[in-house]
Amino acid sequence: MINLDVNAIRRFANGSERLADIESFAEIDSTNSYLMRKPGPAPGTINIAVTSNQTAGRGRHGKTWLSPPGSGLCMSVAYTFASRPENLPALTLALGLAAIDALQELGARSLELKWPNDLVAMDGKLGGILTEVQNQSGTEVTVVAGLGINIDLPAKLDFGLETDWARRTVDLKRVGVALASHEELAGKMTTHLLQAFAEYEKSGFAAVAERWSQYDWLLGREITIDTGQTQFSGIGAGVADDGALLIDTPESGVRRISSGTIVIAGSRKPRQ
Repeated sequence: MINLDVNAIRRFANGSERLADIESFAEIDSTNSYLMRKPGPAPGTINIAVTSNQTAGRGRHGKTWLSPPGSGLCMSVAYTFASRPENLPALTLALGLAAIDALQELGARSLELKWPNDLVAMDGKLGGILTEVQNQSGTEVTVVAGLGINIDLPAKLDFGLETDWARRTVDLKRVGVALASHEELAGKMTTHLLQAFAEYEKSGFAAVAERWSQYDWLLGREITIDTGQTQFSGIGAGVADDGALLIDTPESGVRRISSGTIVIAGSRKPRQ
């Protein structure tokens, strides 16, 4: 099993003076669960937990994140906001952009984002993000964001994908990224996630909404969504300035969705 070198991660990370603590595990149940149990860092700084072997990783709505030992990076980042941002749920979308920036710096191309928390390449699932909020203390609030990235998956691996939208999994090796080390990926992610947290604290999601639309994998696709109360279908019509998913439906025009699961995502309609 790989035990990542925390000093090497620090060397790859810019702004490491704001990295309050970083811990590496040869094996752990869940990096998110671990940081959720710990006190949050001081405002404006981050704590990080990393591993290449997560035995009980979690996704949205209680689903699991599966990754064979050594085949990917699982890292979680805890950041404390001095005061709760107005639109905290959309933070996940902004962190997705940060992950895109880090991967592009490493040479990845043709990356996309599937609302609200998936990284997509070659129409397959490359990674995912899980954002959780710790108990608030006074005006401060600590957010723990977990990121899972497939690096080099075994051939013919059956993940039992959590939705029908992803017909396959993909990894960085398949999209042409040759990493010097897992520490390089963790360091680059640290740099861009820290920057995204700080910028979100100042400007919220509206400042990056237009840029997010450039990577919107659902835009123009026929999709079916489950909101928990009902299912309905339509064409992906982008995201609003507050991060809500927009779906153009035949029955009621454009609908805003703030929470839900994409059950089916079909082919993309030609853009006008």
